[in-house]
Order: sequence, then C-alpha cells, then structure tokens
Amino acid sequence: MKKATTASDAIHLEQIPNIGKSVANDLRLIGITKPIQLRGKDPLKLYQKINIVTRTHHDPCLLDTFMAAVDFMNGGRPKPWWKFTERRKGIR
Repeated sequence: MKKATTASDAIHLEQIPNIGKSVANDLRLIGITKPIQLRGKDPLKLYQKINIVTRTHHDPCLLDTFMAAVDFMNGGRPKPWWKFTERRKGIR
C-alpha cells in the first residue's frame, strides 16, 4: 500500500508512514481504526493501552512508532520512527 505524504492523504492505517500490518492491527486492538483518530492522541497513553489490552510489555520502539504516527497525523512531515527515540527516552 502506498504511503501517504500528508495526513489528509491517509485513508487506511497502513498508509501512515512507519505503520505496517502488525502495528495497524495493534492500533485496531485499542480502538483506532482510521488514521484521523490519531489526531490529538497521546502516544504514551496508546502505548500503555496496547500493553494492557495484550497483557504484554511491548518493545519501547512501538512507542516511538506511535509518536511518529501521531506527529504525522497532527500535520508533521513523515519521519522515521527512530527519530522519536530520544524524545521517548526523555518521557520514560
């Protein structure tokens, strides 16, 4: 599936940069079924919720990915998920 270059182009979760089938399925498990639903969300809360719902402690890189997806859907330019690692380390 072709990746969106702007938030308004993202119709399916998998069109968001950094979001593949697996992460899209994780988002669906926590009630996010459309890209627009990520606008204004707190990535840390999404990460905490997926850990609770799946009863698994996911790799913190998933939080980086959620941060990248939320940033993109809030109007940021596409960035690789690892560009959010330092910011994540500052909040954990």
